[in-house]
Amino acid sequence: MGKRKKLAIYPGTFDPITFGHLDILARASAIFDEVIVAISRQGAKSTLFSLDERVDLARKVISQKTFDCPVRLEVFSGLLVRFAKERGAATLVRGLRAISDFEYEFQMALMNRHQKGEVETVFLMPDERYVYLSSSMVREVARLNGNLSAFLPRPVIAALKKKYRHPKRLVS
Repeated sequence: MGKRKKLAIYPGTFDPITFGHLDILARASAIFDEVIVAISRQGAKSTLFSLDERVDLARKVISQKTFDCPVRLEVFSGLLVRFAKERGAATLVRGLRAISDFEYEFQMALMNRHQKGEVETVFLMPDERYVYLSSSMVREVARLNGNLSAFLPRPVIAALKKKYRHPKRLVS
């Protein structure tokens, strides 16, 4: 009998994708045989970037990186655990930055377990450089024309400049 392939789903809105997301993805790729980056079609929050823009940015930055396993990008809607089950994934990967993330992520993991008990959630911590980093914080700093070069890949910075019509500064 062959070894069962370990497939994980790394879900999110990725609005926009950051070095923190890429760090969690790299960590997941060292653990699993394949990772699907699952971009949510809809979310509880409104997004700055359209679905097509989020997919395009994620595709660009993921293709520029080397991972320990195959990584593919998919869009999903509806229940995440249903999407995971349809893909044959038994694991969801979530990043935990700080204690403030834990309560929400813990509740979500328990609800997912209630929906599909055979799908587990694994929490990974990012590098310390990204512990306080969030997409919403990045959007706010970009809106105010701050320097984001330590937190975002160049294609994302270019997209934010265009969104906020800032000719300079996001990369100082």
